[in-house]
Amino acid sequence: MSAVRPPVSAVTDDALGEDDLVTLESRLASGDVTPRELWQAARARAEAVEPTLNAVACWVDEPDHVRGVPVVVKDNEDLAGYPTRQGSRAVPASPARQSSPFVAQMLALGLAPVAKTTLPELGLTATTESTLHGPTRNPWRTTHSAGGSSGGSAALVAAGVVPIGHANDGGGSIRIPAACCGLVGLKPSRGRLVDRPELDRLPVPLVTQGVLTRSVRDTAHYLATAERHHRSSYLPPIGDVRGPGPARLRIGLVRRAPHDVPLSHDVLAAVDTVARALDAAGHHVVPIDPPVDEQFGRDFLVYWQLLAFAFYRGGRALVGPGFDAEQAESFTQYLSRRLVRDGPRVPGALRRLRRHATTPEPIFDRVDVVLSPVLAHAAPPLGHLGPGVDPRTHLVRLLQWTAFTPAANVTGGPAVALPASRTDEGLPIGVQLSAPRGHERRLLELGYELEPHLLS
Repeated sequence: MSAVRPPVSAVTDDALGEDDLVTLESRLASGDVTPRELWQAARARAEAVEPTLNAVACWVDEPDHVRGVPVVVKDNEDLAGYPTRQGSRAVPASPARQSSPFVAQMLALGLAPVAKTTLPELGLTATTESTLHGPTRNPWRTTHSAGGSSGGSAALVAAGVVPIGHANDGGGSIRIPAACCGLVGLKPSRGRLVDRPELDRLPVPLVTQGVLTRSVRDTAHYLATAERHHRSSYLPPIGDVRGPGPARLRIGLVRRAPHDVPLSHDVLAAVDTVARALDAAGHHVVPIDPPVDEQFGRDFLVYWQLLAFAFYRGGRALVGPGFDAEQAESFTQYLSRRLVRDGPRVPGALRRLRRHATTPEPIFDRVDVVLSPVLAHAAPPLGHLGPGVDPRTHLVRLLQWTAFTPAANVTGGPAVALPASRTDEGLPIGVQLSAPRGHERRLLELGYELEPHLLS
């Protein structure tokens, strides 16, 4: 999507060139380039920018039989033979015995990992700064966050190391780094892509696998390819989306955060610009209130604390006997302590969140798509949400910045972050489009339609 490279760019005159995923696969099919040449070029690019970006959790050896386009894998999914440390010093560096279902699917599709990428501890916050790896830097402005939790993948894709990176999203972790780094980040509907079966056994399943790319075309292509490998039994197929759709839609425009937290001028201007583009294209744009209320935010926080508590108190059962709770970061420990205090609120919070997760979303009786910000402001400076910040201050800042993303994780509907503009400092600003469960195609078609008007 973006024709302008960030200041930290790995793009050079090598086998990868400036090509996207679709073009690289076409070149592979024609014999113009070999998979090994692409993998080696991506590895060289990663090594060139790693001293600046600090986005690699561990390097992956060159496979004996490279089959396709190079990719990076977020270090909270298993890749056989390599550790999965989840951004935490508390987790031992033991090699995984087998790849997780999603990573195994990526390998089956021919994608070849170059590295595993950084994330904050357990993905519990929205910046990729950990005591294990240190801060991952934004290629558009290296003094600022790359977002999180899939920030390492986002930094490397934005810098042109690889055309596509693995990401996953339990509260915004695909869309937030996409917005921070000027990428396309689509969180699919719950159940759309293969995943670990144990995630479905959580009280409220939040996490969805996905990818980060530099164009709507690459995201649509990956989803179409993955769907041919595994199709959901209860969601309508996406199909191969290659351009805008014919339907003119009802677009609900949200310009206010659920908790009335302040939104930056840059964010409001980006959302308004996209709204005008949709209106000019013949869609019917109407202002609406935020689809979730303050009670939803309180309930989601209680559940987030429950997840931190389960890791901190049950880490040995979850990751093995090498787990060392004393090495967990102060923010994780703080969330765990808050859960002890808020324990009586857990049953009610889970009951209400499950209702959101299992019933149709009322807002989509009135509109077809919701347009909103992704975040309240652009990527903050490194340290604003870092592990050295007082945990209570960290939580307040996190909640004020990320109020728009968690709803889709609970409802299970798809949502996509699209790069819309940049601040005067050069930091990307993203907007979010959300749709009812199963309607990724609607978002991709809108993405194609908007792409000429967005970040360039």
